[in-house]
Amino acid sequence: MAESPSSSVQRARRELAARLREIRIDAGMSGRDIARACGWHPSKSSRIENARTPPSAGDIRSWCRSCGAKDQAADLIELARMVDGMFVEWRRMERAGLGQAQEARLPLYERTRRFRSYSSWLVPGLIQTRGYTSAALHAIRQRRGLADDVEQAVTARMERQRVLYEGDRRFAFLVEESVLRTGVGGTEVMAGQLGHLITISSLPNVSLGVVPMRPDRDRWPAEGFWIYDTAQVNVELVSGYLTITQPREISLYAKAFDELAALAVYGPQARSLITSAIDITHS
Repeated sequence: MAESPSSSVQRARRELAARLREIRIDAGMSGRDIARACGWHPSKSSRIENARTPPSAGDIRSWCRSCGAKDQAADLIELARMVDGMFVEWRRMERAGLGQAQEARLPLYERTRRFRSYSSWLVPGLIQTRGYTSAALHAIRQRRGLADDVEQAVTARMERQRVLYEGDRRFAFLVEESVLRTGVGGTEVMAGQLGHLITISSLPNVSLGVVPMRPDRDRWPAEGFWIYDTAQVNVELVSGYLTITQPREISLYAKAFDELAALAVYGPQARSLITSAIDITHS
C-alpha cells in the first residue's frame, strides 16, 4: 500500500490496527501468540498492530481465526480494502488505460448535486474544451507511458460534461490566474479554452472565480481538489489520486475552498483577467 501524504489514510490504517489489537486482547493472546498461531515471524504481529505493515485479506482471516473471531473477518477485510482504495497511484488507476479511468468517475458525477472545484494546475475537466482535454491527456499518456486510448478518454470526459446542464446541480469553480496563462496545446487551443471559460461563467448554475496573482497573499495556492456535496473530496497529486471521506478532513478542504474563494474575483473582474490572458496568448 503506497504511503499517502494525507493524515486520513494514516488514521484509517490505525483504526484497522486498533480493531485487530482489540480482538487479540479479548482473546487473551499476546502478539507472540498470534504470530505463532499464524506461522509468522514474531515481529509481524507487532508491525500490523502499529500500522506499519498493512495486513492482507489472508492475514486478517488468520488473525481472526486464531483469536476465535472468524465472524469479524469479513468486516475487517472490507475496512482494509477501503483504506487501500483511499490512495491510488496513477499507474494503478490507469493500468487499464485513460479511457476506463475517465469512465469510472461518471457515477460520482451523476449522484453529486453540489460541486466545488479548485485548480492551481489546469482548467478543471468539467469546463475544458475538447482541444484542451486532448492536449492535456496526450501529455499525460506520453509522460506515464500509457497505451494510446486518448480519444476514448476525451470522449468520456466530454460525455461527463452533460451534468453541467442536467438537473438542479450547482457548480463553483476556482482557478488560479496562472492557470489562464499556462500554455496547453498551443495558441489556438488556449484561446479557445479561455473563450469557453467566459461562456461557462454565464451559466446560471455556475460560479467561476479567478484567484489573481498578487505579492501579498496570506492564503497560498494549494493542490487541486474537488468536493462532491459533503460526502467526498478527491485530490490529484503528482503521485496519485487521493479520496477523502472523513468528515473532519472534508471540512478542512471546505474551509480552504472558502478562504480561496474569498481571494477570487468574479463576473466582470474575472472576465477581464480571462480576456487579458487571451490577449497575451495572441500577442
